[in-house]
Amino acid sequence: MNDTPGAGDPPSKSEQTRALILETAMRLFQERGYDKTTMRAIAQEAGVSVGNAYYYFAGKEHLIQGFYDRIAADHQAAVREILARESDLEARLAGVLKAWLDVASPYHEFAVQFFKNAADPDSPLSPFSPESEHAREEAISVHRDVLAGATKTKVPEELRDILPELMWLSQMGLCLYWIFDRTEGRERSYRLAERGARLTARGVSLARFRVLRPLVREVHELFTDFLPGMTRALPDPGRKTAGS
Repeated sequence: MNDTPGAGDPPSKSEQTRALILETAMRLFQERGYDKTTMRAIAQEAGVSVGNAYYYFAGKEHLIQGFYDRIAADHQAAVREILARESDLEARLAGVLKAWLDVASPYHEFAVQFFKNAADPDSPLSPFSPESEHAREEAISVHRDVLAGATKTKVPEELRDILPELMWLSQMGLCLYWIFDRTEGRERSYRLAERGARLTARGVSLARFRVLRPLVREVHELFTDFLPGMTRALPDPGRKTAGS
């Protein structure tokens, strides 16, 4: 008899405890603010020892990474049906962006709370930090899937690594707007997602012309060189190194 846990198995006690600590932290961050919430308070509210809390999460920053990973996983699950159904690039991208807004919606006020920490380029909470690499790569992989399944859009081989990264940066712009969006139901953020998808799809379509490909690479290099953390986070695959 095989005792190896499978995808359909119920979560183990360890997984349940980890999830409980994360859920408790998210609630306290929203109620008290990120800076005012301590690991001791999280442990007490979750009904576990402080040592147990630190066993699962080395600190508050690691709890945020757990939150990032959860959002990324939930988003990947949410887009499966969209990507299976749509073959048009604009429809695929608009669906993916609006699905992210749906997934993130319950955490809007929490995002406002910790944004000042995440905006610090030296903070491990930054989406460009090395600590955020796993969630960042998961998000970029969604955009790779968006491009790969757009049957009517031909993506030049030399841009297949660059374009998903630029599309993810566009999603980060949407995220920033969403944080400050105070319209009912974040209606303007959804409109921005639709219009942004339209512009991005047109840009990707134009990138098939050889004369425009250097411009795409230059835009990518601009972000790589000047956006805090991008040099570490998104190395430019088109850049020549010494001796090449």
